[in-house]
Amino acid sequence: MAKKSARKSLAKARKGKTRKAAAAKSWAERPWTNAQVEEAFRRFAKANPEPKGELQHINPFTLLVAVVLSAQATDAGVNKATPALFALADTPQKMVALGEERVRELIKTIGLYRTKAKNVVELSRRLVAEHGGEVPKTREALEALPGVGRKTANVVLNIAFAQPTIAVDTHIFRVGNRTGLAPGKNPLEVEAKLEQVVPDRYKRHAHHWLILHGRYTCLARKPRCEVCLIADLCQWPEKTVAK
Repeated sequence: MAKKSARKSLAKARKGKTRKAAAAKSWAERPWTNAQVEEAFRRFAKANPEPKGELQHINPFTLLVAVVLSAQATDAGVNKATPALFALADTPQKMVALGEERVRELIKTIGLYRTKAKNVVELSRRLVAEHGGEVPKTREALEALPGVGRKTANVVLNIAFAQPTIAVDTHIFRVGNRTGLAPGKNPLEVEAKLEQVVPDRYKRHAHHWLILHGRYTCLARKPRCEVCLIADLCQWPEKTVAK
């Protein structure tokens, strides 16, 4: 009797997995329509017309430094350390003069602070030597700096220079895949998909809307579907509100 019950339980579990897999496949194969994308960003824009990044900064240089420091760290954690740093060094020239050892002391509460201090001082040297102390306005030039990858470059271009770039962090990657808005196997694929589907008039702020949505609503472990602005548009089969 026990064996029969166990077999039934196993069969039920397998059937459940099969149904779940089928639902996931169906979800992945159901791209958003242009009208749905338009409606989603219309709602984001209405709710938050001028979204802002949460990293504290004074100018393009301090923004660049803050974004470099935020890698594998929270914005809140970075914001606790940078006021003292930026009070002493808000230009590349001052950062070079401050030196790596002093920078380390000021940012030691941030993860990977030793490597980050080295990168911050070196990128400051490069800015002075190669760019006249100014933060460059192209992705290629930014990515050539120590500690600066595509995501960091996109954030700086978007916030400092108002370019319609979309920096895919863990939040945007999750939102893009979970909702079905911009599925992709890696951040670059999600970025390319967003570039393709987001209407041009919304691209300037799309980066912020999606990050904030992932940070405060579409949470990793327990998404807050009940307060989600785009719950009715979302394709996720496990959302906790009526489809």
